[in-house]
Amino acid sequence: MSNFHIFIKRFVDLFLSAIALLVSCLFLVLAITIISITTKKFGLYSSTRIGKYGHPFTMWKIKTMKTHPSINTTITTINDPRITKFGRLLRHTKLDELPQLWNVLKGDMSLVGPRPDVPGFADQLQGEDRIILTVRPGVTGLATLAFRNEEKLLANQKNPERYNQKVIWPEKVRLNKLYIEKYSLFLDFKILFKTLFGESVSI
Repeated sequence: MSNFHIFIKRFVDLFLSAIALLVSCLFLVLAITIISITTKKFGLYSSTRIGKYGHPFTMWKIKTMKTHPSINTTITTINDPRITKFGRLLRHTKLDELPQLWNVLKGDMSLVGPRPDVPGFADQLQGEDRIILTVRPGVTGLATLAFRNEEKLLANQKNPERYNQKVIWPEKVRLNKLYIEKYSLFLDFKILFKTLFGESVSI
């Protein structure tokens, strides 16, 4: 990705994320309030994710889950009992990701890019796979669209964690590398459009 492309991509990120935050601010306040009342905890969720050059950052989401005494995993399936009723709606529509627009404004993330993962995945990439860490992670991306129904897919596996590590994660790495290889502003807009309208994308 050239310096010109980096500059234009950052300009688009700032412009679109600022507008989106202004448009969605009332919904964000309402959703966070509902979650705070129903879970009796603050309705925003923060998580450490791996960003550009492998640096960790704090990523924000609307809280959609409650704690469960017998479940302690970062893998989430569609039938996960930790997901609240309102949270299930937010996750289905991806509206729980809206607070990440703040991460975009701060420079932690981009609107489009490889989805940031928890420590133990992206920070462990080796060789040519580490090219994924040369760009800002995205709110959405090529791999995000390919695994739009990831939680449903994991729910059908006998060992969701193993399936994620052996099947889903390697395919995400391949798609994220393909995104960087084929990058263009047009591709970014195509991915954003497909994300908003629930369609798959091919390049």
